[in-house]
Amino acid sequence: MDDIMKSAEEKFKKTIEALKKNYAALRTGRATPALLDHVMIDYYGTKVPLKQLAGIAVPEPRMIMLTPYDKNAAKDIERALLTSDLGITPRIEAGLIRLSLPQLSEERRKDLVKVVKKEAEDSRVSIRNIRREAMDHFKAAKTKGTLSEDQEKVKEEELQKLVNKYTEEVQKVEVQKEKEIMEV
Repeated sequence: MDDIMKSAEEKFKKTIEALKKNYAALRTGRATPALLDHVMIDYYGTKVPLKQLAGIAVPEPRMIMLTPYDKNAAKDIERALLTSDLGITPRIEAGLIRLSLPQLSEERRKDLVKVVKKEAEDSRVSIRNIRREAMDHFKAAKTKGTLSEDQEKVKEEELQKLVNKYTEEVQKVEVQKEKEIMEV
């Protein structure tokens, strides 16, 4: 039964990590290298992540600077950035690629907050599904006779405490990201 609890807690932690990773890729008013994590470059016929082809730096709060390791890849990187969903036009200057992030409009901020809320709700649903799986294991153990009814209740209460803890964590991360997005 302890294995079930440990497995559930590991899954809860992975859910929180996935939420944070998804939030890092959301464009807020600030530049961050995580914005470019999903950008894939068609490099000599192969899809390659941008971070494998260029050094990424954030010299200013609203600018990302890319230094291609291979100067010939600059055009490929530029093409991939133009076709990405970032909505940023890259500028190539002396072998460097500069990405200037424009100020977000109020409407765009509200749209991003909706995305944040949806991601958080998806995480909460995931946590509830993990709880349901663990509860099913407890019920199966009770049916087999390896777990008494009292032990099952104790395990369910322990599991619910974990669920509450991680649901609160999702809420904290969500509020923090909303605040970051709405910050002007």
